[in-house]
Amino acid sequence: MTAWRSMLVGTFMAVSAVAAGSAALAQDAVTRAVPESRAQIQASFSPLVKQTAPAVVNVYAARQVQQRSSPFAGDPFFEQFFGRQFGDSFGQRKPRIEQSLGSGVIVDPSGIVITNNHVIEDADEIKVAMSDGREYESRILLRDKTSDLAVLKIEGKEKFPVLALGNSDAVEVGDLVLAIGNPFGVGQTVTSGIVSAQSRTQVGISDFDFFIQTDAAINPGNSGGALIDMQGSLIGINTAIFSRSGGSIGIGFAIPSNMVKAVVDAAAAGNSSFVRPFIGATFQTITRDVADSLGMEQPYGALIAALVKDGPGAKAGLKIGDVILRVQGVRADNPDVLGYRLSTAGIGKTVDLDILRDGKTQTIAVKLEKEPAVKDIAPQLIEGDNPLAGASVVELNAASSKKLRLPEATTGVGVSDIYRGSPAQRLGLRPSDIIRGINGTPIRNIQDLQSALSAGRGLMWRLEFERDGALIRQFVR
Repeated sequence: MTAWRSMLVGTFMAVSAVAAGSAALAQDAVTRAVPESRAQIQASFSPLVKQTAPAVVNVYAARQVQQRSSPFAGDPFFEQFFGRQFGDSFGQRKPRIEQSLGSGVIVDPSGIVITNNHVIEDADEIKVAMSDGREYESRILLRDKTSDLAVLKIEGKEKFPVLALGNSDAVEVGDLVLAIGNPFGVGQTVTSGIVSAQSRTQVGISDFDFFIQTDAAINPGNSGGALIDMQGSLIGINTAIFSRSGGSIGIGFAIPSNMVKAVVDAAAAGNSSFVRPFIGATFQTITRDVADSLGMEQPYGALIAALVKDGPGAKAGLKIGDVILRVQGVRADNPDVLGYRLSTAGIGKTVDLDILRDGKTQTIAVKLEKEPAVKDIAPQLIEGDNPLAGASVVELNAASSKKLRLPEATTGVGVSDIYRGSPAQRLGLRPSDIIRGINGTPIRNIQDLQSALSAGRGLMWRLEFERDGALIRQFVR
């Protein structure tokens, strides 16, 4: 079975304005060329490694976890009937220390480090080790689970070596790159390769789905490490590989440096989380059939399936059925690409969207806003003698829909969790399902659900729920 293995990558920016300006000029002056002589082929990456490697660090994270000696402790079904204390009485919980190893990149001389969120997730203690052996305590400034990025601050007062952030949009397929990290904990390691693909989406690694693909060898422990170009600029944070064995087979993925820059800038502004711009629309991928129905020669873009009333998109003039083709003149192949472009643009920015409407193209300017605060709704457990017992459900709004990975404009009642061995699990209900009907009664909110369950006792149950856009009907005695 194919398995995704988390790994590598480091990040981005921040040297001085002079250094950043010099790096930009160097980038502009680059002329790509195929090696033409033996001398060119025998050229070494050594000077580049000496320049960049000191800014790539090892990240050690430790967390204390409770180890249960009782097979019943922590079991939600058992504790539902007998209580948590009774389950714990079978054996005392014992603390255990778990450690994880990854890599990171210093992007500011003050000791700002970018790494992967999964490297430091739930850590009680984080240490950063330099390539020369020095170790420092560090603290978390910002975590973003969606992009799998985290920003750390080294607890040290000296100036640290840095990697300047490059422009990941300027990277081209075939460009030479180096990956630097600490694979399998063997120590700092450099591998070389090329950019295998740009704007790689729909790979199923995480909620964030826009990567640079490379064949530079990346292995466990490389997570949070650096992917650099031939000018010594950080162009990506290595974060995952595709592997059947757990080792590198030449398919690795890095988070682009422009996304890293947006997260680092958020941390520099004093934010503890990265807030994505709000456009107030739900998008659908353009399939071949949809493209044909719209008269499009190629199936690309993001079809607007729903709009939030008075949201930025609606106020700018976007309509349901519009297809967004480009953002700031850059092609948006699918909703993932569109989301990346909007995230890197930032809140408060006005972006030009090229759209297709009624067979004609036009440009609409949309000002990106901060998502309005929405009340977080607590899930409710369904109990009683009914086929949905054991399911936790929540009334859907923008906040709860996002948690269940549903479109923000989704309404109704969604399933947030299922107890093991419950009637709901035996029914086949899954988290993120939407309950649409019970015995012919439409379910619009929790009150509708409770009323339908109370009225349906002793009857044959006719249930309707939505999953991945498809309506499923079941009959239960």
